[in-house]
Amino acid sequence: MRRPPRLWRPSSRFVWASMAGAGLVALPVLALALTALSPAASSIWPHLVANVIPDALANTAMLLFGVGLLCSLIGVGTAWLVTQYEFPGRRAFEWLLVLPLAIPTYLTAYIYVEFLGFQGPLQTALRAVTGYRSLREYWFPDPRNLAGAIFVMGIVLYPYVYLSVRALFGLQSATIVESARTLGAARGTLFWRIGLPMARPALVAGLTLALLETLNDIGATEYLGVRSLTLSIYTTWLNRGSLAGAAQISCVMLLLVVVLIATEARLRGARRFTLSVRQPRAVGRRLLSGRIALAASAICALPLLLGALLPMGFLLQEVVTRGLLHQFDMALLRNLLNALLLSAGAALIVVALGLCIVAAGRLGRETWLPALARTASLGYALPGTVLALGLLVPLAAFDNLVADTVSALFGVSPGLILIGSGAALVIAYVVRFLSIAISGIQSGLARISPRIDDAARALGSSSGEVLRQVHWPLARPAIAAAALLVFVDCLKELPATLLLRPLNVDTLATIVYGHASRGMFEDGALAALLIVIAGLYPAIILARAGGTKG
Repeated sequence: MRRPPRLWRPSSRFVWASMAGAGLVALPVLALALTALSPAASSIWPHLVANVIPDALANTAMLLFGVGLLCSLIGVGTAWLVTQYEFPGRRAFEWLLVLPLAIPTYLTAYIYVEFLGFQGPLQTALRAVTGYRSLREYWFPDPRNLAGAIFVMGIVLYPYVYLSVRALFGLQSATIVESARTLGAARGTLFWRIGLPMARPALVAGLTLALLETLNDIGATEYLGVRSLTLSIYTTWLNRGSLAGAAQISCVMLLLVVVLIATEARLRGARRFTLSVRQPRAVGRRLLSGRIALAASAICALPLLLGALLPMGFLLQEVVTRGLLHQFDMALLRNLLNALLLSAGAALIVVALGLCIVAAGRLGRETWLPALARTASLGYALPGTVLALGLLVPLAAFDNLVADTVSALFGVSPGLILIGSGAALVIAYVVRFLSIAISGIQSGLARISPRIDDAARALGSSSGEVLRQVHWPLARPAIAAAALLVFVDCLKELPATLLLRPLNVDTLATIVYGHASRGMFEDGALAALLIVIAGLYPAIILARAGGTKG
């Protein structure tokens, strides 16, 4: 008997993975929308509009504006200096300026509150010099406010702008710059009329990443007393027990994310600058001397000092002076193991799924595969709190369905399978960081000519064989780098970990958060230092990979 023809057959088995990835990312967004629009939530909305959302929205808008401005000033300024001028320490600054990426924003907030606090080393030294005894006798800036949050996040997140803009400045053709100089353009004119306009797409892309990280933050804003949208979601859900109210605030936040992404796409798409097909001749750096050279070194050293060296030095000093290594608790080792296992498991799944999605777009014939890949990349725009909230409803529905089915068939209840286990947290990591794997692997595969794929397919290789025997060996460094970045981001992730972690299971991030919440951040200095050390290696690799030549 002849089988009926299939209605649709995918051109590659990886198409299924692409559909699964896009569906996994879309699931929490749909769940949030349904929860926010449920009849039970209709009475909560007026209260949120009157008492919660206006202040949270205003604080978030001011925070985004301030962090964006600070990141732009530091990122663009230092990138211009290291690519256009020669001064003492330039080669080292070129990659050292990326190091703040290794330090989570919440750690920097905890450190600066301790460092600038009344018992901190700065005020203690000030009182020793001046003879003051009480804070009433002198004025000292308090970091626990909106300005403090802008400062802390700006000095940690500026590398997103620095990395992307530095790459564009390094690719500028010497011919254009020399022509401008021949026409009498001064240094300032070169920057404002040529350098900055050509780097504007990279600036917008880096700035968007920094602002999305700002939106995702919960540890720093809570500790510094800024009632942002993310913090309002967290408190509405856990402190006030209103899941529907938290979902409604999450939808407002998603709208803000959509506006950010749409603005980025519009700004990047409005003006385009293309480089020559031939390798452009690099711009020769001008040699600076005297006070100007020292000033350039100081400008590059200041964000490095404030964003990386001071926090790391403070943590190291706390570990040594408090003897935390001698009081090493085996529980910390278990927490470290939990963090490593969860992060490694999530990184493996993320990279495997990302590889399948990229392979589907490259080897498949369906015209809608690029749209699926873009949908699967949207998870990074979902703040961890919003993501956890959105996953809670479908995961609970899945658990209930399995429990009812097993109970009906065998008369026993298996309990909760996903919620309350590490699986829910791994799913959250996969949704949030899938875009890192996709973009990293896409950049690696982009260097492989499609003609190689065609030749392999012409010789009878299946899509799986092309991926295994051609793509994997050639793109392995890019895939490994993507896995490393996903691993470190999972290690640092706080909001989703706080909300979805299994009962009685902690990671390094939640241990540090717990100590800080109890006002004893110093006791968590060793766990904080372990997070920083884990993030340093990928940050250095990232910086060296994108460095300019010469």
